[in-house]
Amino acid sequence: MNRKAAFPGSFDPPTSGHVNIIHRAASIFDELVVVIAENRQKKYLFSAEERASMVRELVKNRENVTVTICDCLIVDYLKKMDINLLVRGVRGVEDFTYEFELSMMNRTLDPQIETIFMTTDPEYFVLRSSSIKELASFNGNLHGMVPPLVAKALKDKYDKN
Repeated sequence: MNRKAAFPGSFDPPTSGHVNIIHRAASIFDELVVVIAENRQKKYLFSAEERASMVRELVKNRENVTVTICDCLIVDYLKKMDINLLVRGVRGVEDFTYEFELSMMNRTLDPQIETIFMTTDPEYFVLRSSSIKELASFNGNLHGMVPPLVAKALKDKYDKN
């Protein structure tokens, strides 16, 4: 049996917490698809292709991890790819509440979809992409919060502005 799962998110930018969940999930599942969301409601710092490129570089040593971009409902994407398992990272109760509500909506749209919640490792507990972007905009120290290639991409992006 091939255990295949998807880990969707905006990854704007990919954080060390995201990478931690990806590596841990990849060690559990035979295949893990990291799905870069292109949500029409959100304004992103990085384009979908920039985010996908960074994640691809961060997981290049994981043969069972692929990265793709999705601009549709995740349940539609999962059905098309024959995946029925979602991995979601949670840092605390607030994340869990949000993710639980999303999982209920996804199950309403497709009862075959299961969601597995993975708690973050403690050192990544406070990592939020929005906070990291704000810190980066002030040229703050991002050590440990994002991988070095993401820190450079953030610096380059804010230096242009």
